[in-house]
Amino acid sequence: MKPIQDKNTQVKYLKERLEIFLEVLEAIDEETAGIEDIDRLIKMIDDIEEKIEQFKQRS
Repeated sequence: MKPIQDKNTQVKYLKERLEIFLEVLEAIDEETAGIEDIDRLIKMIDDIEEKIEQFKQRS
């Protein structure tokens, strides 16, 4: 996959990832959420943070 260099494309990518995160977060039932669910959310945030750092380095 070709690295995303364009700032607008980077922002669009991050917005899409955050939308997915919010959808997953909203779908989790706080009454039955387990460690796996929380770990999945943390992994998603870590992936987004990693991508932000990659984008910073390409600037």
